[in-house]
Amino acid sequence: MASSSVQSSQVRPTFELRDRNYIVTGGVQGIGTDVTNQQSLETSFKSAVRELRSIDGCVPCAGIAIDKLFLDQTWDELTRIQEINIRTPGSMVLIASQSAHIALPGYRMAAYTASKGAVMMQAKVLAVELASSKIGVNTISPGFVDSEMTRAVRAAMSERAGAQMWLSPPNQRLITTDDLTGAVIYLLSDAARHTTAADIPITGGLHAGTIDGSISYEV
Repeated sequence: MASSSVQSSQVRPTFELRDRNYIVTGGVQGIGTDVTNQQSLETSFKSAVRELRSIDGCVPCAGIAIDKLFLDQTWDELTRIQEINIRTPGSMVLIASQSAHIALPGYRMAAYTASKGAVMMQAKVLAVELASSKIGVNTISPGFVDSEMTRAVRAAMSERAGAQMWLSPPNQRLITTDDLTGAVIYLLSDAARHTTAADIPITGGLHAGTIDGSISYEV
């Protein structure tokens, strides 16, 4: 049990991000960089350093998913998924997925699942290699987030299969981007100064299991 002498006034400052500079790529709005192109990444990073003087961390959120049976995917599709989801630069908080924890019946995303498993392992390796430089590297593993990407996936599915996105998690709801904020702030803050090579699942419990019968192979 924590000591009663620990006051909120002592804890709150450890979560402060004020007067720090962070780069966020992808997601709802990124920095307009082609994350598959090394020159584009280097140019954007140099521009950020020039404008901000220092960078305290980065949250690379760029990512894609292609809902297609593995045997039907083209080499170009497989390569593009790996380039975007894995080869983004090492950082403070990388975006993995519930797919790095559990195979979801009915979702034909072998390459996406492999890429997110790679992101999680990449973070662990970087955490070890960069520890001497006092750089922490962690991941969050979101479940189904209500986003343009998941809406596009649902639109390509049957009504029943699409509904599984919010019916399958034990809490039976889609995640919003706001649900991810707390974990990201924690991992970027001084409160996580001894947290590295860790993953925070934000899945509504789906990474641990699902409600009986709510996931099927019907598409």
